[in-house]
Amino acid sequence: MEYVKEKLLIDKNESDKIQQLIESIIITREDLNKAHVNFEFAEGDLVDFYTYQIMALQTKLNYLTKLAKLKNVDYHFDYKKVV
Repeated sequence: MEYVKEKLLIDKNESDKIQQLIESIIITREDLNKAHVNFEFAEGDLVDFYTYQIMALQTKLNYLTKLAKLKNVDYHFDYKKVV
């Protein structure tokens, strides 16, 4: 998983930053869907692992979508759910 701030954004223009934000939203949505699928088949201690992973990814997605709204980024696009 990558966070928007992990890459050097100082040298990027606003268009590149927005593109990276959209890519982060897409990747996080995909990771969240995969975590939901894995949770469905988890047993034992993995149930806790995927529960925390889902909560963390949902928090990250909430942050990224809030950031996109603040920047007036149109991030509502078609994407396929894994589940």
